[in-house]
This record gives sequence, C-alpha cells and structure tokens, in this order.
Amino acid sequence: MTIDGQAVWATLAMILVFIGLAGSVIPVLPGPFLIWLGAFIWAWADGFTRLGWGTLTVLGVLALVAWGSDLFLSTVMSRRAGASWKSIVGAIVGGLLGALALGWVPLLGSILGAILGAIAGMWLIEYRDKGNDSQAATSAVQAYISSMVVAAILEMTIALAMVAIFIYNAYL
Repeated sequence: MTIDGQAVWATLAMILVFIGLAGSVIPVLPGPFLIWLGAFIWAWADGFTRLGWGTLTVLGVLALVAWGSDLFLSTVMSRRAGASWKSIVGAIVGGLLGALALGWVPLLGSILGAILGAIAGMWLIEYRDKGNDSQAATSAVQAYISSMVVAAILEMTIALAMVAIFIYNAYL
C-alpha cells in the first residue's frame, strides 16, 4: 500500500481545520487563521480545482473579521465591565509577557501564560488605581471573563461558517 502525496496534504489540511475549530474557543490559538491555512493547503494539494482563490479570499476575510472582532469585543466588554483603558493595556502587556514566560511549556504554556498574564496585568493596574486588592481582582476577572466569553462565541460562529464554506466547496 502506497501513500498518495495529495492524501498526506489533505490530511494535514483537515488536522489544521480541526485545530482551528478548537482554537476558536481556546484563547491565544489563532483558530480562524488555522482554518484558512488548512483550506489553503487543501486547495493547493488539489490544484485549486474545487477550492479556488475566490473561496480562499472569502475565508481570509472571515478570518480577519474574527481576529478584529476579538480585539474589538475584548476592549469593549472590558470597558463595559468597568476596566480603564490603562487596565486594558496592562492586560495586553501582561498577556504577552505571560505567554513569553510560559512559552517553554509546549502549547498550553503560552495559552495559560497569556490568560494568567492578562488577568495579572489588569489586576496590577486596577490595584494601583483603586488601592483595594479585592476590588481590583473582581474588576479584572469580570472584565476578562466577560470579554473572553463574548469574543469566543462570535469567533466560534465565524469559524463554523468558515468550515461550512470549506466543506461545501471542497467536498460537495
């Protein structure tokens, strides 16, 4: 039994699509981008016959919309939960530092580091501004959780639409 090169690429593409679906709800993992990359690899392996540049462009735009909405919703929901702009910047810086600090742990280290770093960064700024650790903790956790939930719901919806478009164009 021989393994066809196209089958290997198609399998890699499907793995990326499934990881992308998971990434749409796992913070830090770029779910929609991975779905697009999987679709691109599948299209390339197929010679762009069933999945062309038009579909790839639509999927790319959806991936950009998901990324932009994630940033926008995180900011809006954090502000709505009472976080200041300084706290949002603190969350971004903390998330980046946390991801770098725990990045040596494969995959989950970056994700966990980013989550913990974002909450710690927001808490630190809130504590500095309010002087009350309990109030700062409540504000940081509420802001982070509310923004994460809303952004994850929208990103998952877009990711499911991307997968549906991919499957329709590639297999039906």
